[in-house]
Amino acid sequence: MFKLSLIFLLSLILFSCNSKKEETNPKPTEQVSKEVNVYTHRHYETDKELFAKFEQETGIKVNVIKADANELIARIEQEGANSPADLLLTVDAGNLWAAKNKGVSSAVESEILNKNIPAHLRDPENHWFGLTKRARIMVYSKDRFKPKKIMNYSDLADPIYKGKVLVRPSDNIYNQSLLASIVSHEGSEKAGQWVKGVVNNLARKPSGNDRDQIKAIALGEGDISIVNTYYIAKMITSDDELEREAVSKISILFPNQDNRGAHINISGGIVLKTAPNRENAIKLLEFLSAKEAQELFADANFEYPVNPEVQPKGLLLEWGPFKEDTLNLSELGKNNLEAVKLFDINGWN
Repeated sequence: MFKLSLIFLLSLILFSCNSKKEETNPKPTEQVSKEVNVYTHRHYETDKELFAKFEQETGIKVNVIKADANELIARIEQEGANSPADLLLTVDAGNLWAAKNKGVSSAVESEILNKNIPAHLRDPENHWFGLTKRARIMVYSKDRFKPKKIMNYSDLADPIYKGKVLVRPSDNIYNQSLLASIVSHEGSEKAGQWVKGVVNNLARKPSGNDRDQIKAIALGEGDISIVNTYYIAKMITSDDELEREAVSKISILFPNQDNRGAHINISGGIVLKTAPNRENAIKLLEFLSAKEAQELFADANFEYPVNPEVQPKGLLLEWGPFKEDTLNLSELGKNNLEAVKLFDINGWN
């Protein structure tokens, strides 16, 4: 009997030791992930280069899926809790706000992101963060148009410019966000009056993209338009001789320099609520907001850096400093539906 009790006691001790050993070994699900899955609307070589640098520095592999912003957001919604997506990258604060509004985003607390990105370029609740900036400015014919020393967006509605204004259609998110900013600053009534005034001044039916507005000015179809700085720089450095020739016939002007400043927009990122590799997604966002990445955005991709420690380069530097509108860009999303309605009822199709 004593022998059996001793054997039983020894068995318990051995079982206990083995259990403790098993508990100290990490389970497969607790292993540190070495990848991050990015759904992106961006399509630039600069991004590929930065993802490669991130992989080299961290050992975290970046897996990329590309599509239109609306398609990506819809896909994330459909995938639900099983979505492999960790990080959504897209252009325009309106798209970032829409993603948050659909409940797919999550709040991120990061001292690095708060330091690198000014408050007006990130969500007040830290659901999205701007990574690059573009200004939506005026371009005009060097030969046919004599601008005021300082012009405002409101001037595009002045009857003296009847038959001179070129714009792209109202379904474009860039125009929607510009009008949303006007709603924020001046109210819906004045914003609607501005739309009606611009429509009355149109040289042709709204059509084409930003580059097409510049080409139309070069062809003499109109004299002034609103275009993102990014596209102007892309045309100046284009391999297409016709694009370089067209852009050589226009001058640029940063509006509202004696009041609220030129309208800006961003590309930015969201860490998704269901991200399976959340910490890696935050690390990538922080990496993209840091000095090295911001310098590359400015140097190679003609995007203004959001990080205050990084200065514009190349063409952006040549164009000089300008006053930017510091409206929190969440307002662009909040007022998007109102902007779409104002476009519709006032004939900007």
